[in-house]
This record gives sequence, C-alpha cells and structure tokens, in this order.
Amino acid sequence: MTAGNSSSIAIKVSDLRRRFGAQQVLRGVNLECPRAQVTTIVGPSGCGKTVFLKHLTLLLRPDAGRIVINGIDVTGLRGRALNSVREQFGVLFQGGALFDSLTVFENVAFPLVEKTRMTRGQIRTAVEEKLAAVGLEGMGQKFPSEISGGMQKRAALARALIHNPNILYLDEPTTGLDPTRTGAIHQLIRQTHERFGLTVVMVSHDVPQVFEISDRIAFMHEGRMALNGTVADVTQARDPVFERFLAGRASGDEELMAAEKAETRV
Repeated sequence: MTAGNSSSIAIKVSDLRRRFGAQQVLRGVNLECPRAQVTTIVGPSGCGKTVFLKHLTLLLRPDAGRIVINGIDVTGLRGRALNSVREQFGVLFQGGALFDSLTVFENVAFPLVEKTRMTRGQIRTAVEEKLAAVGLEGMGQKFPSEISGGMQKRAALARALIHNPNILYLDEPTTGLDPTRTGAIHQLIRQTHERFGLTVVMVSHDVPQVFEISDRIAFMHEGRMALNGTVADVTQARDPVFERFLAGRASGDEELMAAEKAETRV
C-alpha cells in the first residue's frame, strides 16, 4: 500500500526506532502521509501511537531512522533550523492544554504574542478569524472553565491554527467528550482540513467512527505500522490482528484490548 510519488508526500518516516530503558517502543516505523489528506493512526492502548506523534512534532528524537517533513530531513536539526520547521505545523494536544488563567481569546492569541511582532490590531483580527472558523465567534472573553468540553477543544484547535500551519497534528482530539460532541469535533476537523488545505495527522481511539473523516488509516501494532493505506485498503485487508482490534473497540471488550496491549510488550 503506497501513498504516491515523493512530491505528493508531506511527511515520510523511515525505520524510526526509540527505546525507553529496556522497553523498545518504536521498532522500525515506516509511514508516508500524503499532502492535504487526513491520515489517522489507530491501534491498541500502549502500542506507541503518542510516542510516535511526539517524534513527528519534534518533541522527541529517535534512536535511529529518519523523518522528512516537506522535503526537509528534520531528524538531526537543531536551533533555528528546527524552529523553522516547527512553524510549519500546529498541534492539538490531548486534553487541549488551555491555560486556565487566560480567556479563550488570550489562549488563542498566546503564540502570536510570544513569538511574533504583530500589532494588537493584527492579533485581534487573526484571533477573531480563527475563533469564527471553529464556531466560537463571540466567545473570546470566556474562560476555559466557563465553556463546555467541546468548546474547549474548539478553542485549542483555533490556537493550533493561529499561525496558519500547513500541517496539523491531533493527539486524541475527542478525549473526554460524549458521542454527540465527538461527532461534531470530527466534522469540524474535516471541515478545517478542507477549508485550509491542511495535511492532518491524527491519533485517535474513535474506531471505526473516525474512518468517516479520514483519507488514510495507519494501524500501529507492536511498535510498527502493521497496515497503512486508504480506508478501503485497510478495512478490506482481512488482517486478523486488525480485525481483533476492531472487534475489541466496537464491543468495548477490555480483555481484548488488554491482550493487544500485552502483545506489544513481548
């Protein structure tokens, strides 16, 4: 299952490996994420999804392997060169990571205040534009504690978009939300992707619901991408491990999930 020629690939990961003490978490991960598509990474709890995403966001460095983002090998970058690449992406962290002491407006404005020389008027215009884009128009003066969990996710998404990235990383963006709000956030992610032409890489536990808004699925198992392709490619692969994973998610069977997690430690 291939994603296409190199000019269409926004992110290419080759044989990525990472160990924490005696535990080998990433065991040679390979992945290609096509430009302007939504690639969703799924897999059992503890398989290394979030650790892998932290490498893509350049928060962690691999022990071996390569990460190429928009044609730049970022694996060994440091200093200004590293920061220049980081400016190309936005990140929505698990839980949103909003500052409780700041208003929604101030949360979204924070990256511009800290890292640019934009005027107050320019910042206000940019923030109001992004708040409107995520359905929070007129909510800027509220504090995170004064809005719903779904609205907090929207505010965090607005902050991730504030510097107009071309890549958006999402780590479990619907954690803690009920099914209705989960569906609304999924649709917002797809609409945001289409509106801004973003390359989206998302880690999600919302299986199989998240397949509806994804272009590609990467199934992570035992520290590797066991499957990677279009939604149709992956769901029709008849891979027994993937089918057990789907059955466990659909039934909420924690024993199945625990068994999958235990397999990653072998």
